Amino acid sequence: MTVQPTQGDAHAVASGRLWAGGAATAVVAALIALVGILIARGVFDVPVLAPEGEGTWGDADTARYALYCALAALIATGLVHLLLVSTPRPLQFFSWIMMLATVAAALAPFVAANGSTSSKVATGLINLAVGIAIGTLLNGAARAATREARTAR
Repeated sequence: MTVQPTQGDAHAVASGRLWAGGAATAVVAALIALVGILIARGVFDVPVLAPEGEGTWGDADTARYALYCALAALIATGLVHLLLVSTPRPLQFFSWIMMLATVAAALAPFVAANGSTSSKVATGLINLAVGIAIGTLLNGAARAATREARTAR
């Protein structure tokens, strides 16, 4: 007699593996933010997130921005986990959500009234890079976490 997987079995998730991937993604997101700011401020002399007089590393806003990027990765991990255990085609939904959130984050600096155009472009590009990294890395982590859970039975 063959046992057919139930709906719950179809999306079994190795939570520890998924959240480990989420934590690693958070580190990558924070580092992308830091590297992006270093390139913008140090190489192109564009004042991103701090006045020009703050130097290449900027001020406390630089660290706060990197932490927000890491937090965004952890929130996205929670989202993909929720989608994996509750929706059909969870990675397709996650990809769409991440794509739209990334576009919104990339365009957000242009809505602000203050700041130079070069600063807005640099911030938008950093947000784009962070969003792409979070989306692709978590998509891979989710695939690995669901594949491992299915084969572990």
